[in-house]
Amino acid sequence: MSTPLPGRVSTGVAGLDEILSGGLVSERSYMVRGQAGSGKTILSFHFLQQGVDEGETALFINLEEDVRDLKANAAALGFDTDAIEFLDLSPSADVFVEDESYEVFEPAEVERDPLTEEIVEGVTAVDPDRVVVDPLTQLRFLLSDDYQFRKQVVGFMRFLKDREATVLFTVQNTASLPTDDLEFITDGTIRLDAAEYGKTVSVPKFRGSPTQSGDHAYRVTDAGVEVYPALQPGQRDGDAEFEQISSGIPEVDELLHGGIERGTVTIVSGPTGVGKTTLSTQFMKEAAGRGERSVIYLFEENRGTFLARSRAVNIPVDEMLERGTLQVNEVEALEQSPQEFARMVRDEVEERDADIVMIDGISGYRLTLRGDEDMMLQQMHALGRYLKNTGVTGIFIDETRNVTGEFQATMGNISYLADNIVFLRHLEVEGELRKAIGVLKKRTSDFERTIREFKITEHGISVGEPMSQLRGILSGTPEVVDRESKRDDCDS
Repeated sequence: MSTPLPGRVSTGVAGLDEILSGGLVSERSYMVRGQAGSGKTILSFHFLQQGVDEGETALFINLEEDVRDLKANAAALGFDTDAIEFLDLSPSADVFVEDESYEVFEPAEVERDPLTEEIVEGVTAVDPDRVVVDPLTQLRFLLSDDYQFRKQVVGFMRFLKDREATVLFTVQNTASLPTDDLEFITDGTIRLDAAEYGKTVSVPKFRGSPTQSGDHAYRVTDAGVEVYPALQPGQRDGDAEFEQISSGIPEVDELLHGGIERGTVTIVSGPTGVGKTTLSTQFMKEAAGRGERSVIYLFEENRGTFLARSRAVNIPVDEMLERGTLQVNEVEALEQSPQEFARMVRDEVEERDADIVMIDGISGYRLTLRGDEDMMLQQMHALGRYLKNTGVTGIFIDETRNVTGEFQATMGNISYLADNIVFLRHLEVEGELRKAIGVLKKRTSDFERTIREFKITEHGISVGEPMSQLRGILSGTPEVVDRESKRDDCDS
């Protein structure tokens, strides 16, 4: 159950309350706007159910859908419809069966007064703390023009406010019947829309309090509406100490001048099959030995394959899982919005004290945004900033395109996001396929600028001495340098 701030009313949806900085301001009216099927009515039931749970009186005024269908659908989602009062003003079958054509008067003149009387009598009898009107735009058909409609809506909202009720009313915006004019009447607007990566919710207007801006995500599930706020990086607590985290491999630590720093973001880049995931997991193996907890999000590999491959190179993932120092999560990118994924990360960091978070890999994460590069960079920046501000170490794996040939540090211009960049490279040396490791960037300290040979064996990772005998390593097809020739070049 959501816990509202003083003077606030919870919507019954925790994520929406977070966007609203604590919930709705009590005794005001709010518009829920969206297309048919967007979940407006379900959201309204969350609002009423929350009131019931808090001992308040809740009233649903339905102007369109049959009340029996409303109750059945709401009950199927777990709402207690017996505890909610209903004022059924939907058209009955008599409207179709009986001849109610108006030859002298407009429908508005005949129907408006009886409808108004029913609303006044119903609200007075129930004396509700919370009211839902679904959909308010149905009143437009009973009034002769837009001016009369707006006038009646203003009067209706004032009547409910005088009764000290907090009100949600739904509207369905269409090209033929726009609802922009209602933006000026309401105290706030909750807008339900759709983007390429899923359903979005935004709050373009909210009187009396700041809200979290931007497009947030939501999903309609068997339990109702779930809202996932966009990630807010926040502020870093105190000055960074930059404690170093060892990889457990002396040569890798030498390249990094001691390791990577806690609370920084490291990008491990390289082509397919070069060992990016294995190297990154090595840092988690060492963290487990210190009793720290790591979380891996697999976007491009299934959990079983990852565990089998880790066991084969002497990383004790089974023991780490059993002790709770490692959590491995598969993520179906096309089924997740970036906001939903951010919620998963927040839960691990804030609820389960994760020390290291690894994203494997960035190209899979990009799919959650359906290839929107600008949005991907914004979301990755927010995620990296959030991890840093909470003191969590982030490791992002980036697969570059070229196996050999032209060197690429990262894909998609994301290098600026990283505090550290460690690259791995396939090499062809005299007809033999080998691998190399180097460091391209380190913000917090100096680093070794040599390139070393990198191997993965059944005993784990092995890193050799600097490959000083090779020239043109970054091309992927280096040449062996004759030592005598090199000495002569230096002397000259």
